[in-house]
Amino acid sequence: MLTSLSLIFLIGLSMGSIFKKLKLPSLIGMIFAGIILSPHMFNLLDESVLTISPDLRKLALVIILTRAGLSLNLDDLKKVGRPAILMCFIPASLEILAVIIIAPKLLGVTILEAAIIGAVIAAVSPAIIVPRMINLIDKKIGTENSIPQLIMAGASVDDIFVIVLFTAFTGLAGGDNISVLSFAQIPISIVMGIIFGVISGIILIKLFKNFHMRDSIKIIIVLSISFLLLECEILLEGILPMSALLAIMSMGIVFKQKYEVLAIRLSNKYNKLWIAAEVLLFVLVGATVNISYVTTSGVIVIGAILFAMIFRMIGVLICLLKTKLSMKERLFCMIAYTPKATVQAAIGSIPLSMGLECGNLVLTVAVLSILITAPFGSIGIDKTYEILLCNNECYNKKK
Repeated sequence: MLTSLSLIFLIGLSMGSIFKKLKLPSLIGMIFAGIILSPHMFNLLDESVLTISPDLRKLALVIILTRAGLSLNLDDLKKVGRPAILMCFIPASLEILAVIIIAPKLLGVTILEAAIIGAVIAAVSPAIIVPRMINLIDKKIGTENSIPQLIMAGASVDDIFVIVLFTAFTGLAGGDNISVLSFAQIPISIVMGIIFGVISGIILIKLFKNFHMRDSIKIIIVLSISFLLLECEILLEGILPMSALLAIMSMGIVFKQKYEVLAIRLSNKYNKLWIAAEVLLFVLVGATVNISYVTTSGVIVIGAILFAMIFRMIGVLICLLKTKLSMKERLFCMIAYTPKATVQAAIGSIPLSMGLECGNLVLTVAVLSILITAPFGSIGIDKTYEILLCNNECYNKKK
């Protein structure tokens, strides 16, 4: 296992550095490092690492969503209001609809199988979006209209919405019945996640104010509580739906609102943790990619993904109607809301493991959606924010 971890970090960092010198996002290099190390190519990773890969990827998500919470100001989010709520489900819904429209004709699948494919590719990647939005907040770019906050919040809830739909569709394909209660889990999961996160945040703030300890110990405690929240989600499954990832983000927001001095210090610590977590996340995502599926899928699957991505961007545009955002800012939001990676890597193989007839095709589409949208979205954000967004000085000059 130790040899595998050393290869993940050394090759991941090296490939990331090479791609960065080529003016491309380092995460693309890390994904390719994972492909090289994967069982589908040179098979250099120990089986034990691949077994715990989902947990390691979830650890990275915990770190990035906590960072998001520690950077997210509720007052800024309140300025956005309606669009922030719409961004949580309209773009994903339109993307799923696009796949349902085109997949039966292009890929020869049933409407239900098309819905499963759509649900797999519809979730955006917080791991790609959140660090970039935090960077914009730190640089005070686009913050006058709360654009980074809008995208960051929408991306976090979007995943919950899509995963619930995916579970419902795969359950139906497996012979289960879908009731209204299945879809009622979406708002319940969101509300319970926020409640659990707020309570955890308040308790930790009281603990940290009453007992003196180093920030490093506080980080360990916060991470431990985050892991317990993930376990709570599993234990409560079938009893009370609760989004642990949203709870973790909400806990960070409570720190930002109630104990900002500590939130800033913890955010700096999490920034350092993210250096290692980012490598783990994207190399292990790359390790799930089966090149043989990709090479045999052809341009038809790619066409379906691009068609769905256009619908997603139209969905973002609909969410931003009647806002004060300029056309440039709306274009940036449309680009920034496209990248996929983590959810697709996590759930793309589930239909195959369930023995569904569309399993191989779903996995192929999931992999290709990562390889197409992760570079497009990340490069799009990195290359366009200075052109399409204003910093605070720019807004002041306009006034």
